[in-house]
Amino acid sequence: MASENYTRVTEFIFRGLTYNPRLQVLLFLFLLSFYVINLTGNLGMVALIQIDARLHTPMYFFLSHLSFVDICFSSAVSPKMLADFFAKRKAISFLGCALQQWFFGFFVAAECFLLASMAYDRYVAICNPLLYSVAMSRRLCIQLVAGPYAIGFVNTMTHTTNAFRLPFCGPNVINHFFCDMSPLLSLVCTDTRLNKLVVFVVAGAVGVFSGLTILVSYICILIAILKIRSAEGRHKAFSTCSSHLTAVSILYGTLFFIYVRPSASFSLDLNKVVSVFYTSVIPMLNPLIYSLRNKEVKDAIHRMVTKRKFWRA
Repeated sequence: MASENYTRVTEFIFRGLTYNPRLQVLLFLFLLSFYVINLTGNLGMVALIQIDARLHTPMYFFLSHLSFVDICFSSAVSPKMLADFFAKRKAISFLGCALQQWFFGFFVAAECFLLASMAYDRYVAICNPLLYSVAMSRRLCIQLVAGPYAIGFVNTMTHTTNAFRLPFCGPNVINHFFCDMSPLLSLVCTDTRLNKLVVFVVAGAVGVFSGLTILVSYICILIAILKIRSAEGRHKAFSTCSSHLTAVSILYGTLFFIYVRPSASFSLDLNKVVSVFYTSVIPMLNPLIYSLRNKEVKDAIHRMVTKRKFWRA
């Protein structure tokens, strides 16, 4: 009955990253450049994979979906964050906050399990190279992509319904630059210990199960590589999965730092800094990692540039 005396929150106000005008301009320029590189790099990667027939393989099928997911989960946050740098009121509606959290939670979980699917693909390619084309059938590839999207849907429905069915009675200021779960739950005017436990368990399950799949795949890959007699063969085998391993290490290290920790160790200001990294920097890094460290992608870019020069001539 006490909660009826409160006015229900209809919008939230972001504190943003900083109030320093000079630092705001600098951060805006940096983050805008990151977002432009993210869109250009990932859209370019998707287009390159579609255009070049030599990249029509399971590995690049997964990579095209990874690029799509990177664009989407960054776009759930970055445009609003950039617009808020110079806004007097960094406001978002209750529904807008719920939608931002929904899309963000969906694509982050999907990315984790897409990386797991890619790890399985590398395991089959290195441990069973003669059976690769048979084992990684088109049907299986579609299933390994549909699965992460399905898990992402379950993950985000759990988090979103868990949070937005609770009473937000004020204050309505979120100490963040987007509707992230931890600062959002701190505004609820009721006991949220159970809700925070659900966030910890579900986020932990997404990270642990996808992470275990990747870990087991790479243990098998490492054992297979160590059995290769020639140093050149070992280097070639490892180079086929080095880009993926780099992307996995960066993303999982960041997500585990933020979400898979006891609530007592939370620092919202520190989380904001780390959140900038995984919402803006990681989506930009992935296409660079896969293009600079992958010979097939570099060759495809070279072929495309050569063709354009030829047609212009």
